Amino acid sequence: MTEPGKHEFTVASTRDVHIGRVVGLRVDEVVMPGGGTARREVVEHLGAVAVVALDGEGVDSSVTLIHQYRHPIGRRLWELPAGLIDKAGEDPVGAAKRELVEEVGLSAERWETLVDVAASPGFTDEVVRVYLARGLSEVDREILGEEEADLVTAKFPLAEAVRMALAGELVNGATVGGVLAAHAVLSGAASTRPADAPWEDRPTKFASRNV
Repeated sequence: MTEPGKHEFTVASTRDVHIGRVVGLRVDEVVMPGGGTARREVVEHLGAVAVVALDGEGVDSSVTLIHQYRHPIGRRLWELPAGLIDKAGEDPVGAAKRELVEEVGLSAERWETLVDVAASPGFTDEVVRVYLARGLSEVDREILGEEEADLVTAKFPLAEAVRMALAGELVNGATVGGVLAAHAVLSGAASTRPADAPWEDRPTKFASRNV
């Protein structure tokens, strides 16, 4: 048995179970500290971005949220504008800019990195990078499909969005993290990172399958 915190969790074998359009499922046999192996099911993901689009500069700013149906949950959720990093050659901030236009018809002059949110690291490599977007202006929105046509957009005072998060009215992980992080930044308790800040945990396995 190795000293706690020193063991290297290597993969003895791996097997693909399902490779879909957005996610893949594989089963790894991982070497445990005692020398045996344990089976780990891993959902591979393309990675995603979300945007806290703020009108204003202080804690009295408003944030744009969308009301979107989420089938696994079975109901509509209030969320930040967000989407997959699924365009060839597109960097994460480029994906965020595209999603902001497509989902809510906004563009922004200033982009910063707020937080990186691992959706559920016990079984998936999905990580969402959340950006802070300021200096907003309205642009034409192109509706790309039936799901996008069903979106409802609304602006909430940032303080109200924080209340919604703490009351359990916002449950999407990236939305909760982004709203709370934005409030911390605007209140002076924290600072952002550059839009192109290194992203160590960005998912790459599933995207590499489709190259």
